[in-house]
Amino acid sequence: MQVTMRKWGNSIGVRIPAGILTELNLSAEKKVDVRAEAGRIIIEPIIDSQETLEQLLGQITPDNVHSEIDFGQPVGKELL
Repeated sequence: MQVTMRKWGNSIGVRIPAGILTELNLSAEKKVDVRAEAGRIIIEPIIDSQETLEQLLGQITPDNVHSEIDFGQPVGKELL
């Protein structure tokens, strides 16, 4: 698909057509990687890595663990 680059402040911007954004599940404010490679401009979505529960729990240390928070007595069908 051919698009035209436009002046945007001191930079140049490229409008990405809605169909491509939908196909790639992208929207405004999502981060992308932009680089020059072999005479081409490459724009790739940055995929947020999903850490596993084990990885997240492995980051808990005595220095960053917080104390238990008292939310009071159960008021509904909470399982305790």
